[in-house]
Amino acid sequence: IIKYIEAKEIQFINFRHLGGDGRLKTLNFVVSNKDHLEQVLAGGERVDGSSLMPYIDTASSDLYVVPKYRTAYVNPFAHLPTIDILCSYYTSDGMPLASSPENVLRKAHLALKHSSNLSMEAMGELEYYALYDGHHSYPVEAQKGYQESAPFSRGEELRCEAMEAMTQAGLAVKYGHSEVGIIHSDGYEMEQHEIELLPVTLEDAADHIVIAKWMLRMVAFKHGVTITFAPKILTGQAGSGLHIHTKINQNGKSVMVSEGQLSELAKKSIAGYLSLAGSLTAFGNTVPTSYLRLVPHQEAPTKICWGDRNRSVLVRVPLGWITRKNMAADANPQDKGHFSELSDNQTVELRSPDGSANAHLLLAGLAVAARYGQEMKDALEQVNKLYVDVNIFSPAYDEARGRLLQLPSSCWESAECLLKDRKIYEQDGVFPPVVIDRVVEELKAYKDQNLNEFMYQEEDKLKKLIDRFFHCA
Repeated sequence: IIKYIEAKEIQFINFRHLGGDGRLKTLNFVVSNKDHLEQVLAGGERVDGSSLMPYIDTASSDLYVVPKYRTAYVNPFAHLPTIDILCSYYTSDGMPLASSPENVLRKAHLALKHSSNLSMEAMGELEYYALYDGHHSYPVEAQKGYQESAPFSRGEELRCEAMEAMTQAGLAVKYGHSEVGIIHSDGYEMEQHEIELLPVTLEDAADHIVIAKWMLRMVAFKHGVTITFAPKILTGQAGSGLHIHTKINQNGKSVMVSEGQLSELAKKSIAGYLSLAGSLTAFGNTVPTSYLRLVPHQEAPTKICWGDRNRSVLVRVPLGWITRKNMAADANPQDKGHFSELSDNQTVELRSPDGSANAHLLLAGLAVAARYGQEMKDALEQVNKLYVDVNIFSPAYDEARGRLLQLPSSCWESAECLLKDRKIYEQDGVFPPVVIDRVVEELKAYKDQNLNEFMYQEEDKLKKLIDRFFHCA
């Protein structure tokens, strides 16, 4: 890093660390001399932990932020040549801060590995709305924006610029496209987009989500555009999710598929996700407007179930190239048939989380849930009972739908689910009790038990709620 700084005449270093609100915080260093540079990179720096984390006592709040060298990247937005490096928190004793979300995730992943000899990869689908002043010359009908192209897609250039910045910073980016949501209103338009990442280790996946959200906001800010990851900005219009795809590996290879079918190990992980679905919302759906999105007929889950390629369920098994048919040869008859085995791409997708999620705690929760599923004696039996192969909102499915458990409908209910399951998360010291207590306290502080009562009746109250959480996490 020092050699690069000297060769490229880098003038600033930014330490980036995750705050308790799920956003990146920044500590700037000017590169003045080599001795200071070595001291900063080797020893980190002090910060006030009580101003960064809600559960750090002001009486003993000093923490160290120590850079993780492998995360260094050139900041594409800085006016002067700058390197950003993600940091970890350490206590005054030089030990990892047990309650930091990053460390909770690391412990959760280690516990899964030690318990089952399985590791996990994950990636996020970042959905967001871009807000533009004035009306577009090429309007698109409301709710019809899915994978629209420029010039009808107004935000394609912004999206591609953000994807380029992410890739240059070392993030694994899969693709981007416009999404369903198109909102026309007096004096402005809102257009929904999505950037999907690629599966990487759990620890990297959480970091990538946080950096990607920051970069999207920075690109939009540069262009005078406002973007929001808010889960819901207008009732009746598509909300924005943060769908999380996971895959499990053993000895470095995917074990999601066995003999052309979803493997028993994968199904056991799904069983864990479904068993802890209610409490996982405490990390993935953290503001009251999260529960305005989890309503029927909006491609968001409401019931705890799973299925193949089914967008009405909580856990979806997307197409994973399990078929051995050579589609490329059929589409390109002039080609003599290049064929790659792509079954390693199979993932399962949790569709409940949204942009308010604390990415590190959410992925830690999924690691806990995967372990829980692997250890359940009746995991396969339970998961088979919750399989759904139709649209659960279909009238023909009314009776069966009534037998499925419901996701929480408010932050208050989510907190209650977490209290019920807390021993599972706290097992082996993965989630410190202080983290569970604080998450519950923050969720219950919203006092949104009656959210459903005014959702469609008190428009002014609902608008204030949506405005309050427009820039969540």
